[in-house]
Amino acid sequence: MALKDKYIVRLTTAQRQELERVAATGKRAAATSMRARLLLKADVAGDGWTDDRIAAALDISAGTVARIRKKFVQQGLSAAVQRKRPSGRQYRKLDGAQEAQLAALACSSPPEGQARWTMKLLADKLVELEVVAWIDPATVYRTLKKTPSSRG
Repeated sequence: MALKDKYIVRLTTAQRQELERVAATGKRAAATSMRARLLLKADVAGDGWTDDRIAAALDISAGTVARIRKKFVQQGLSAAVQRKRPSGRQYRKLDGAQEAQLAALACSSPPEGQARWTMKLLADKLVELEVVAWIDPATVYRTLKKTPSSRG
């Protein structure tokens, strides 16, 4: 990667002091202090190391160094140092009362003409009973799988 293609890290005195403090104290996550050390090494006014040299020194990939440089230049110091919180949190599809209704339904006798409940039949019945607006049979399966039950 040519120098003109790189994102050049230029730290202010205040930013440098903040990063030195973050890198020196052991009260933060390892990734946070590693990113602080990375930016200190990448600063053109300071060490001005290349991506490959930083990667070797910190035992990370050169791509990681390039991404953190880019994030610093485009979004600022805090975005480059702090880890982004996961945004893909999966919320429960059924609450406790709905799970109880599902378990009771699964333990009841199956509909006319059926030998036993299938996941699709259970999902359709939950919608019919207006327990939920819509539910996937796989969700029914996962919920029943984690529900401890005893048929004895």
